[in-house]
Amino acid sequence: MYQRLMEHLTTAVLLLDGQLRLRWMNPAAEALLALSRARVTGLALPGLVDAEEDIGGLLAKARDEFHPFTQREARLTLPTGEVQTVDYTVTPLSPDELLLEVEPRDRLLRISREEALQTRQETIKVLARGLAHEVKNPLGGIRGAAQLLERDLEDPQLTEFTRIIVEEVDRLRDLVDSMLGPNRVSRHEPLNVHRVLERVRALVAVEHPEVAITRDYDPSLPDLIGDESQLIQAILNVARNAVEAMTEAGIEGPTLVLRTRARRQFTLGAERHRLVCEVSILDNGPGIPDALKETLFYPMVSGRAEGSGLGLSIAQSILHQHQGLIECDSWPGKTEFRLLIPLETSHD
Repeated sequence: MYQRLMEHLTTAVLLLDGQLRLRWMNPAAEALLALSRARVTGLALPGLVDAEEDIGGLLAKARDEFHPFTQREARLTLPTGEVQTVDYTVTPLSPDELLLEVEPRDRLLRISREEALQTRQETIKVLARGLAHEVKNPLGGIRGAAQLLERDLEDPQLTEFTRIIVEEVDRLRDLVDSMLGPNRVSRHEPLNVHRVLERVRALVAVEHPEVAITRDYDPSLPDLIGDESQLIQAILNVARNAVEAMTEAGIEGPTLVLRTRARRQFTLGAERHRLVCEVSILDNGPGIPDALKETLFYPMVSGRAEGSGLGLSIAQSILHQHQGLIECDSWPGKTEFRLLIPLETSHD
């Protein structure tokens, strides 16, 4: 009965023997380690996970002193190489048994960060729509007046000035429309994410032949439900940003990596999904300045002199339409954007 209860807990529970070897763990622990119980039973836990502090020494101390302890916000390196922030509690049950409870903190931190980001973006969207309305009305008047003026002008040299006015008004109107994100209804259908990535790769390769593009795909990924043309646009916006940042910085040997992975039991917003598609776009560029990291997905924010500041904002908007999001980690020499999209539909 108690084992059935532990198997349904979302907290990872592991039972260790006196030699710190795994005797048993629940499905939540299997998901955390991304390893099956049958595969790791009998193996020493300190050999499977690494921590900033000596986790083997802490477990041995709890065993020897027969005293429970809790470690807050510990950084664990899992067998997959992924680093997670967790809280864990060690409770000695007997001289030959240790109970380890692990609660990932990244999920809660991610929920808090995503909710704050979505709230900010909704506020910006409302402001942008109000701004678009106020700007587009006078633009229409200016365009109409220029066209009327052009009809009454006899000198061809003067009509060229009115054409410039019309063209610049159209450019500003398109810019305002871009601030509002995709303006057509999404058509969500089954699609292969690797076909999307291959289209992006081909476009980037033509535009920037000097950039080496590496593919690292997970062929076992199932189809996802989405709008193919919009996802191409979102991924292309991120990839172009990366390539242009490397080009402007004059990086020697600029490299772009397109990678796909499946993430299991992953939380997006406040909802936990059984399976999520992770598309990673990595580059070896100069990195994103710290001053821009918090406002990276805001419209009209750009770290490049020639950038419009709309590419990432539009990409994030498209991902939200797919119940997904974009995350970013950046250091000098390495920037990674992760596009996360649920692989199951809402009724699954």
